[in-house]
Amino acid sequence: MSVARRPLIAGNWKMHKTASEAAETCGRLRALVGNQPSAEVVVCPPFTAIQTAVDALAGSDIWVAAQSVHEQAQGAHTGEISAPMLVAAGCRGAIIGHSERRAAGETDSQVAARIQTAIANDLIPIACVGESLETREAGETDAWLARQVRALLAGVRPDQADRLVIAYEPIWAIGTGKTATPEMAQEACALVRRTVDESHAADLVRVLYGGSVNPANAAELMSQGDVDGALVGGASLEADSFAAIVEAVG
Repeated sequence: MSVARRPLIAGNWKMHKTASEAAETCGRLRALVGNQPSAEVVVCPPFTAIQTAVDALAGSDIWVAAQSVHEQAQGAHTGEISAPMLVAAGCRGAIIGHSERRAAGETDSQVAARIQTAIANDLIPIACVGESLETREAGETDAWLARQVRALLAGVRPDQADRLVIAYEPIWAIGTGKTATPEMAQEACALVRRTVDESHAADLVRVLYGGSVNPANAAELMSQGDVDGALVGGASLEADSFAAIVEAVG
């Protein structure tokens, strides 16, 4: 890993935790890894708990990202949320293009537009890519990932590369208990970085692995040269297990 790329560990809570539950979890995280020198730590609560999380983590090094952001600043977009709204609530980033959002209809062009919007509003985009089991078994993983990466880079200027985070999440490993081997994670993350390098300074872009990351496998996964951290799902819901993953970076 380049010294220019500080490891990043993000916890995607998905549709879990009320505001009061978020406050409790954030308070515990603050005590455990609130000033973690070896990595950036991020929590991604549901929209209703963002402000609570921001308030609970104020004064610590842990920052808050949303689970999505719309490409428009305002308008008739029921159920969506804008970048200015997130900034006003204290967010510093947003997950974009998660496979669960893509499965619900989010397209490559929307992902690209939302990344542009995030960067324009000083939000760090955590842009997701990943293949299905069918794509992997057909031997098409490299082509699939390269297409997704090229699409999300479409609106990112070369001088903005250091603002971008890309999370490789094999769809077959999300919430299934199946995890890519460290070698598989390294191979895919290296492919992501090589694709970025076609048009941007790839050494500035952090590439994370996500997919059933837990305290038992985190250290080995993140020891790979092109894996700059993790996007954690289920294991981020408990402060102790998430903190153990963060501490595995050191």
